[in-house]
Amino acid sequence: MGNNDTTDGSNDTMMRGDPAEMDLDELREEIRSIDQEIVERIAQRTYVAESIAAVKREKGLPTTDESQEEAVMERAGANAEQFDVDANLVKAIFRLLIELNKVEQRHNR
Repeated sequence: MGNNDTTDGSNDTMMRGDPAEMDLDELREEIRSIDQEIVERIAQRTYVAESIAAVKREKGLPTTDESQEEAVMERAGANAEQFDVDANLVKAIFRLLIELNKVEQRHNR
């Protein structure tokens, strides 16, 4: 199996059609679809982060957990390498997501 193959042998991270056979509009539609999926996953991540923030509030824990942030960044870098994506770019995106969550947590305290 290749890096992007799923356990059933399919390749769930590749385009839905052969790019050589797709026209510009079809390729742009593919991007729109991917963009929507990205936003949906960010929304899901944000919801879970809000749940984590609620648990932290209930337990009187600090908003920031440096070791957890480091683990997230290491995981982001490893995932980027697995899919041959620039690890620094992926880490920058995750840094933004973490900062967004921390701002929200502070706001809700």
